[in-house]
Amino acid sequence: MQRRNGRTALVLLTVFAAMVGLTAASVPLYRLFCQLTGFDGTTRRAAEAPAAMGTEIVTVRFNADAMRQLGWSFQPVERQIDVRVGEPILAFYRAHNLTARETVGSATFNVTPLDAGQYFVKVECFCFTEQKLAAGETVDMPVRFYVDPKIVDDPDFRNFRTITLSYTFFPAETDDAPPQLSSAGAGDATDDGVN
Repeated sequence: MQRRNGRTALVLLTVFAAMVGLTAASVPLYRLFCQLTGFDGTTRRAAEAPAAMGTEIVTVRFNADAMRQLGWSFQPVERQIDVRVGEPILAFYRAHNLTARETVGSATFNVTPLDAGQYFVKVECFCFTEQKLAAGETVDMPVRFYVDPKIVDDPDFRNFRTITLSYTFFPAETDDAPPQLSSAGAGDATDDGVN
């Protein structure tokens, strides 16, 4: 009886430890799954664009939002461009720190339609690292990408003729007090981005 109770306790302890381990690993595993498959609008990453380009054209729209707490204006330099599949593209988003102090932001991103994420491949992006802007500073942030030529083999390609790349910037560091807007940028604070 004592041996059976010990075995039961060991099994329960092992199950509990496995559940805690899976819980801790779920976020990184889910992120990796999304990056590999493009699931839920997550884009893929690559070291470089493919050598060959296709002839099909896809329209890429750019969307930008910034959380009000960050104190930035943030928008795409161009609202949309037409690209050939496989063509390496360099696009820019412009961020302006409206506050009177240095702030740090981090960007999340996705593409829509969600199923197009598996074909949207980033080579370089400001979203891979945190961005620091001095008080009143304006910067153009690059994103280098291509649309995978395999998109034309997808039976739903007609639904992917227009892809929207969306970014949302949020504060990377939390402070007790929200950033104070400079008087020059106070009127711009209500514009969170381009929709």
